[in-house]
Amino acid sequence: MSSSAALPVAVIGAGPVSMAAAAHLVARGIEPIVFERGDAVGTSLLEWGQVQVFSPWTYNIDPAARSLLEAAGWQAPAGDGLPTGSEIVRDYLAPLAALPAIAPNIRLGSTVVAVTREGMNKVSSANRATAPFIVRFTDSNGNEEQVRARAVIDASGTWTQPNPIGIDGLTVTGEIAARDQIAYGIPDVGGARRTDYAGKRVLVIGGGHSAINTALALMELQETAPGTEVFWALRRKGVERLLGGGLNDQLPARGALGLAARRAMNENRLTMLAPFAVERISLREGRLAVMALLDGKPFSLTVDRIVVATGFRPDFSFLRELRLALDPTVEAPPSLAPLIDPNFHSCGTVPPHGAVELAHPEPGFTIVGSKSYGRAPTFLMATGYEQVRSVVAEIAGDHKAAREVRLVLPETGVCSADHIVGADPSAGCCGGPAPAAVDACCTADAEAKAVNRSGCGCGGPAAMSTARLLNSEPI
Repeated sequence: MSSSAALPVAVIGAGPVSMAAAAHLVARGIEPIVFERGDAVGTSLLEWGQVQVFSPWTYNIDPAARSLLEAAGWQAPAGDGLPTGSEIVRDYLAPLAALPAIAPNIRLGSTVVAVTREGMNKVSSANRATAPFIVRFTDSNGNEEQVRARAVIDASGTWTQPNPIGIDGLTVTGEIAARDQIAYGIPDVGGARRTDYAGKRVLVIGGGHSAINTALALMELQETAPGTEVFWALRRKGVERLLGGGLNDQLPARGALGLAARRAMNENRLTMLAPFAVERISLREGRLAVMALLDGKPFSLTVDRIVVATGFRPDFSFLRELRLALDPTVEAPPSLAPLIDPNFHSCGTVPPHGAVELAHPEPGFTIVGSKSYGRAPTFLMATGYEQVRSVVAEIAGDHKAAREVRLVLPETGVCSADHIVGADPSAGCCGGPAPAAVDACCTADAEAKAVNRSGCGCGGPAAMSTARLLNSEPI
């Protein structure tokens, strides 16, 4: 037995996937130590707490966490209900964090600033695999501390690292200076932030479900604040890929969101701008002058607020002294990257995966949750639960369980890329639409169902597919 075997396993973050990791560790008799930057579990979820997720409670509760909670007398919410971010924290994460087996091991207000091997830097190799990890963090008072750990599970998500406005991955000129009038992610435009948006001209930038949700929330605000104007800018031409699977989507709320957005466009309740690329933002008498290219031609627009919903990216800065293996395109582990690369996957079809696909050259270190997907925009909470089940089994030495597949996800017609690389662009998703008389979202899905399979999910041959929650990034 190594000298570090008796040490706890460090879990970075206290969102759903992080807390699931803690539950699996406790279930296997391993002590977790959970680091959360905020003053409550689920801090990132609370920052978009008004948003209802696509997946019902059935998919949002980890099995190991459920077992611990039910043993303590907890009653699960109705399985078909669609919770908001705040409800996930209130009705699930907070009770889980309060369990006697977990509560003493959560360190709130603790931001991890570095992870390394004890007495070693990145270059050191001798006895590296058996050396304990050092997790350094700052507490809420700014004091720096560190703990030793036998393994580290990074489930810190990507919520704190939003992508900037520029289509080149950089901020555009003037973006930083205008930050007070720019929101990233999904602001509560009809609630806590209502006064910032009511009766204002608002530009929403983004082509995913976060952008759809924000645009619809602004149009709801129009009903009580008719002076509210909504401009929705897409970086690429066409809106079909972001409107969801409609009635074919087995996560009904996601399909309904796309249908609602389509209806709003048909009613001319917002102005669509596509393809749209911002080049510069200037502050002029309290307003934002946006200079851009619209369909390749110079275009200008003056607005009061901008909402940037262009996705998120992982933060590896505190992992500099660890040996990571990252795909150069997606920034995910090399074995996982081909399964999630949006350049190749039209609908986010990702088979269940675990410790093997998530492995890095640093033994005992794993990135899970939305951060494990790097810059790929597809993730489902249940996928993260399967990841940590496998990873914790591997840490416990149960290699057989770590390699089992225990996850079946709902089919979805939601695409995550304009086309599949190498495919006929005119064919559309998975070879074109299914015949109108067939209950399927594409040709491949129809063919699969014709031979009594569960369908392809419009992303390829696998019947199990993943798609991002309305805001999967904080998970």
